[in-house]
Amino acid sequence: MDRRQRGITIRGNSAQIAFTYQGVRCRETIPIPPTKAAQKELALKLESIKYEIKTGTFDYLKHFPFSKKAKELRKTRPDRYTIREGLKDWLQRAQSRCQASTLRDYESAIYHHLIPTFGELTIDELSALKIKEWLADLPCSNKRKNNIMIPLRQLYDEMYHDEIIAKNPLDHVKNLPIHTREPQPFTPNEVASILNELAGQERNLIQFAFWTGLRTSELIALRWKDIDLEQNYIHVRIANVRNHLKGTKTKSGERTITLQSQAREALLSQQTYTEKLKETVFHNPRHNKPWKDDQAIRKTVWIPALERAGIKYRNPYQTRHTFASTMLSRGEHHMQVAEEMGHKDWGQIRKSYGRYIPQKQR
Repeated sequence: MDRRQRGITIRGNSAQIAFTYQGVRCRETIPIPPTKAAQKELALKLESIKYEIKTGTFDYLKHFPFSKKAKELRKTRPDRYTIREGLKDWLQRAQSRCQASTLRDYESAIYHHLIPTFGELTIDELSALKIKEWLADLPCSNKRKNNIMIPLRQLYDEMYHDEIIAKNPLDHVKNLPIHTREPQPFTPNEVASILNELAGQERNLIQFAFWTGLRTSELIALRWKDIDLEQNYIHVRIANVRNHLKGTKTKSGERTITLQSQAREALLSQQTYTEKLKETVFHNPRHNKPWKDDQAIRKTVWIPALERAGIKYRNPYQTRHTFASTMLSRGEHHMQVAEEMGHKDWGQIRKSYGRYIPQKQR
């Protein structure tokens, strides 16, 4: 064979084969023995590739299974590129922009739900009907279902805006409605009863929670350097989510809170235990190390205290609701309460705690 045949270049025991696919000039090197028969087969292979490209049946990975270019070009073929491949590639791209806790949630959604259900379908085989039927049978809350759908929605949104797919089936699958639970704040008597069942660091922790409205993730991440007792305020800057420090839930979550007398009292008491360590304020008294997550607090502090006090169980988040309702009931301005709770505006305050806002402020 002529070593200069168009599209083929012989190089010792290998050959480079060149062709145009999807407007891109592609070159692939493959090993061949230095025989005329092998070179003839190579010429036939090139003709076969050109024919498949012309007829729209070309599968790059079938011809060149180890080619990097094949894997990249496959992403532009929604009739070949599978949802499994797409989700894995999307998750890889998300590594640089997402917090560790968010990535773990995405991984759970992808590997426990999306890939087992849709992974073997190609991108263009997914339909809104298939998704709706699956969601209807999925045994979890609407909020969880919506969260599971996030990676799939973002994958298809990217592919649509990159003009890889002509229509996005997810546009016809709306997020499911979420029914927000009515806040169940504790009464002053209930707060007193709970605190009476606690002592030392455990009491300081829960008392501080009741009188600052911090989320548990913010509470266990609070550091002594975030506190200014002279000016009587704390800075909320970080949160501990699943034992990983990250920024607050939202930008507005970064805030300064004026200390109520009960919260200040809890801090002054806590100084004895952890201030010399110069790091995290609240520690688990069982080993005097920082709390890792809210589950430990719930199981070892919160539930036992409510049981001893004879109070019906409500989750620890109700300390936050208690703070908001207490501040509003005693006449604190709703905008100030919204700011101290880390809401970007007071709409959420009005929606969740409207009945606690004095009539003259509404």
